[in-house]
Amino acid sequence: MKSFIKYIAAGVIALSCVSCLDLTPKDQLSDPDLWSKPGDFENLANKFYDWIPTFDRTYGDWHADKSSDLLRDKGGTNTLSNGTNTIPQNDGTYTDTYKHVRRCNLLLEKAESYPNPEEIRQSVGEAYFFRAYSYFEFVQKFGDAIIVDKVIDVDDPRMNAKRNDRGEVIDFIISDLRKASELMLSTSEIAEGRVGREGADAFLSRVALYEGTWQKFRGNDARGKELCSIAAEAAKKVMDSGKFELFAPVSLGDSAQKYMFILEDVTSNPAGLNKASNKEYIIKRCYHATLKTTGKNLTTEVLANAQYVTAKLVDMYLCSDGLPISVSPLFKGYETIKSEWLNRDNRMRYTLMRPGDNFWNNTEKNSRIDWSGSADELKRAKYSNFNPWAPGYFPQKWATERQCNDKDESYDFPVLRYAEVLLNYAEAVYERDGRISDEDLDISLNLTRTRINKKMPKLSNSLVSANSLDMREEIRRERTIELFQEGFRIDDLKRWKTAEKEMPMDMLGIMWIGEWKSKNPNPGYSANADGRLIIETGRVWAEKNYLHPIPVEQLQLNPNLGQNPGWAN
Repeated sequence: MKSFIKYIAAGVIALSCVSCLDLTPKDQLSDPDLWSKPGDFENLANKFYDWIPTFDRTYGDWHADKSSDLLRDKGGTNTLSNGTNTIPQNDGTYTDTYKHVRRCNLLLEKAESYPNPEEIRQSVGEAYFFRAYSYFEFVQKFGDAIIVDKVIDVDDPRMNAKRNDRGEVIDFIISDLRKASELMLSTSEIAEGRVGREGADAFLSRVALYEGTWQKFRGNDARGKELCSIAAEAAKKVMDSGKFELFAPVSLGDSAQKYMFILEDVTSNPAGLNKASNKEYIIKRCYHATLKTTGKNLTTEVLANAQYVTAKLVDMYLCSDGLPISVSPLFKGYETIKSEWLNRDNRMRYTLMRPGDNFWNNTEKNSRIDWSGSADELKRAKYSNFNPWAPGYFPQKWATERQCNDKDESYDFPVLRYAEVLLNYAEAVYERDGRISDEDLDISLNLTRTRINKKMPKLSNSLVSANSLDMREEIRRERTIELFQEGFRIDDLKRWKTAEKEMPMDMLGIMWIGEWKSKNPNPGYSANADGRLIIETGRVWAEKNYLHPIPVEQLQLNPNLGQNPGWAN
């Protein structure tokens, strides 16, 4: 262990002294005591897990829905969301990517001379996986990247190289993920929280779908179909493994999905279930009620407090007949505060705060007693018979109901869950073939759609045809609803190349008519011509916003990087 600490210390010193790639020379990494046993490789691989997302992905990083069109921070505008971000001096994603790649390359280099490869195959697989993961984060944010597959010296020409085209980088990522899948053990064979074979395959479905649709909707149809085929095959591999399933215990009924997101190993739900009952999370950031809590003020941040949900999301929820509100006879309109909530997808009720429902939080006086719904428990509700205020829509996802200190929630964060794999499969098949069979819908998208909507008709080609719907729009609707507040929306709009249409739209709240208007004569927001309260206006989106700008500091270190299109140097 001392030798491992010695390596880490040397690496930290070296990383503070080099240019844009943040790569440490080989001679600073050699130590005769290292790399002689499997534990040395595992110790370095353990560090990789610090790189996977935390609840920052819901709280406010550049993937978060606060950076999209679905969620607005009560505290003010978000420059990424409204298209007014500027070129930063530096950027953590940029520098961290190459730090992470260097560590992965180090492990892979040392593995080449290890006498018994079978002993370290999981660690080697993790190195390939996390190198791919780091590069994909970079591609999503900046596009082209310098491919580095070795631990290089500070005088290596690649320190001042041009960036490789994003297509080359994606191919490199796919190659790494396939190697990871071949080397890694199955998720069921490794310690909880580690990435297994299915995690690599599932992540490959994400990568290939992202880039496949990015290319397709920018005119490169052949490349798009090629990558969508890879995405579909990778997703199907996970589906066929039988290792994962949607969390839908009968004991929780329609509330199953709500409690999955706040599931802990202490009592946190009416069925008394713990994390062992959740077979949906494929890659996760693990937390523990006493050993490692989230460190984020999640419940206070979310529950009717610091986030406003936009009407765009609310209107996406289907009616219980499986039809959009624009065509469903079951939609009851906006005249009363509760009317638009009637006959809707149950996820609307359990993701957002439905008027008239009761809500508890984490404080001693407002938390649940035993989830019995007793009179004493109802008295403790933070919001009893919830009566919303302007602008009207609030989330409840990620808000616990058990008593605990702020920042001490301990539910796991789903970096990648089975529901996403199912949705990746449906979308990839459709975008590859221009159609999707009812059979493919039934083994994928319809499982998420009917998880807590048992009586909702399945999405089918006949339903789409009979109601003049658009299959692509319905597939995207399901993805948006299912993955809300998990860090997908802005990335999806970018790959679909619809951000230029969706992002400049005003952010809107409730329809300020009827009962809403009579009970809130002065809502504090102006209304548009349709009667919708305007939460934010003046939003813009330019072509340049599809990628983030290369930071000033990196361009100064290596002018050959080139700035991304549309951003002035």
